Amino acid sequence: MRKKSVEEPSAELSVEQTFLQLDGILEKLESSDTTLEEAFACYEEGIRLVKSCTEKIDRVEKQMIVLRGGMEDGNE
Repeated sequence: MRKKSVEEPSAELSVEQTFLQLDGILEKLESSDTTLEEAFACYEEGIRLVKSCTEKIDRVEKQMIVLRGGMEDGNE
């Protein structure tokens, strides 16, 4: 079992909230006054958010497959 670290606040965010944060990161990356260090930190945060969001979506997809499988067997 994986421990939650202080670096994982996205574990508590919804997919929609994660997308909003990613939009903010993109705006900052596109800004001409963002330093290289800030851009790198934004990139790292963005990658972490995308990974978290992907894991949540994968979990939901797996649940949907299980539910659909039960319905196809006539077990509604």
